[in-house]
Amino acid sequence: MLTRISSLLRSQRQLQLQASSQLRAFSKSHDVCVNHPQSRLPAAYYRGGTSRAIMFKQSDLPPERDDWAPIFTGTIGSPDPNGRQMDGMGGGISSLSKICVVGTPTAESADVDYTFAQIEVKGTYVDYASNCGNMSAAIGPFAYDWGLVDRDAVLNDDGKTATVRIHNTNTKKIIHSTFPVIPGVEAVSDGDFAIDGISGTAAKIQLDFINPGGSKTGKLLPSGNVVDVFENLPGFDSPVSATLIDAANPVIFVNADDVGLVNPAILPDQLELLPDVLARLETIRTHGAIKMGFVKTLSEAQLTTSVPKICIVSKPSSHILFDRATTLSETEIDVVIRAMSVGQPHRAIPITVALATAAAARLSGSIVNDALAKDRPAVDADGITIGHASGKIVVGAKFEGGGETLKLAYATVFRTARRLFEGTVFWK
Repeated sequence: MLTRISSLLRSQRQLQLQASSQLRAFSKSHDVCVNHPQSRLPAAYYRGGTSRAIMFKQSDLPPERDDWAPIFTGTIGSPDPNGRQMDGMGGGISSLSKICVVGTPTAESADVDYTFAQIEVKGTYVDYASNCGNMSAAIGPFAYDWGLVDRDAVLNDDGKTATVRIHNTNTKKIIHSTFPVIPGVEAVSDGDFAIDGISGTAAKIQLDFINPGGSKTGKLLPSGNVVDVFENLPGFDSPVSATLIDAANPVIFVNADDVGLVNPAILPDQLELLPDVLARLETIRTHGAIKMGFVKTLSEAQLTTSVPKICIVSKPSSHILFDRATTLSETEIDVVIRAMSVGQPHRAIPITVALATAAAARLSGSIVNDALAKDRPAVDADGITIGHASGKIVVGAKFEGGGETLKLAYATVFRTARRLFEGTVFWK
């Protein structure tokens, strides 16, 4: 009896091994992963300004940047043809489909390196072409929270704030981030400072963008002109005037009338319903990219969706905001901007676009300068007050020289940021 049972068990085991062997062969030939554990890495999730991103330490990533893409797309949930990124940490819109990498500085004047990646929602493209100004607000606190900087060395004389010098590898520019801290412990998150587009208040973070001109092209005005005129563009019956400027990021400014927009203070969800206007903006953007000199063909420009950014400019006007409950008065702002980001209407304004707006406002004859209210002084003596879809923002800028030697020495904005979680992020 025992012999028979033993024989049956051996037969059963042989069948199991045979089945397992067949399953492995099937898996290999059909590219199926069986009982494969998920990949994982230490990570954090931070809000910076009006954006959110997954944060990685560079030392936790593969040494070659080419190997980062599957990690980034897998954790963020791209590609998603439904545009929701439900299988990852993304939120289906450009401001929520971001990755930040922080590591050892490669510039002598910095405490950390910071690399930004914009992740395509419906595709797999990982774009390193630009910086995210909003997420820049989170880099200093992240570096302090995770011990990536000497906490004593970055503490200011007041004993209450720290300044972290950030080298953005995308633009090769330096950003000084000053924020309150619990000395030796972590960045402070609570405070009384509010930014439009984010509910509640938080600790105030000062971002000083040092010499932000020429972030991609090496020049504040890449074409050498304050205004460029585009002739015979597809989809246009008349020439289009635009200001092409490179300050913190390359940006193109156009008048609302030139793209056929009746309501220049249109809200983002309303603009999404105007495919003809969106197509005209993309046509100007791609041709402008060639004019700015960092791409040579339209196909290259179409692939590089993060830069240049393009904005619709109009004079101050009273209008309803994105919350549908608040009206922004024309007396509160100096100019109205509606920004596009990675092909989508932005619900607020990218910080780098706000910096470029401040720079363009100082250039006589520019599209932005011509839209400023000329019959009254600036709303805020410290800078230009920009009206965007969720409210307003003040940007201060310091220029040196004039004419052809005009240089943007630095630009300052104030934001908030907060650590939302830290732990382990998974991807398949």
